[in-house]
Amino acid sequence: MRVGLVSDIHGNRVALETVLDELPAVDRLFCAGDVVGYNPWPAACVETIRERGVPTVMGNHDRATASDTNFRFNQMAAAGVRHAREELDEEAMAWLADLPEERSLLDGRVCVVHGHPNNPDHYTYPEEFGPDLLDAAGNPDLLVMGHTHVQHHEVYDEGIVCNPGSVGQPRDDDPRAAFAVVDLDEREVTEHRVSYDIDVVAEAVEAAGLPARIGRRLYRGK
Repeated sequence: MRVGLVSDIHGNRVALETVLDELPAVDRLFCAGDVVGYNPWPAACVETIRERGVPTVMGNHDRATASDTNFRFNQMAAAGVRHAREELDEEAMAWLADLPEERSLLDGRVCVVHGHPNNPDHYTYPEEFGPDLLDAAGNPDLLVMGHTHVQHHEVYDEGIVCNPGSVGQPRDDDPRAAFAVVDLDEREVTEHRVSYDIDVVAEAVEAAGLPARIGRRLYRGK
């Protein structure tokens, strides 16, 4: 069983389309949240994930958009949420609002959360990875987390912990869109990075009236 993993798409249609084009053959595709926020195309990204039937959990930007609240947001993040609320129709907003904070998939073999099994808003960076996360998640074969925008994985005797990185706004000094593929039976993880046309996104950010820094930071993977 091969599963594809994406997270933190953040309204970046160009990056998402590139990732989906480059995604190897997988049996299932899962998303660890934050489909919207920051970038100009929240509606297109929601539509793509919905049309593909990708099991998704609620990220903090998804929740903020659906509930009209903020999560200690800076100017860029708050602007992205306002933009998403303007762009999404009623059906898309209802889809966001109905997303769960955790999903148990493939008969419990996979657990998907956004931040941490015990706290959806906690930033679980690589230095915090350990078997205890699997225990907190109910001991799946694979625990998938997002939120940090930092691609990383570890394979333990107890199972695999993986953050596939961010599709739409990487923050690990690599501007390429990130995703991962996990072979559950072979216990193998392949981290992927793919270049996309950042110029198009940066221009669309400004055209949408969003803070220009949202586009500029994409070039640096920050």
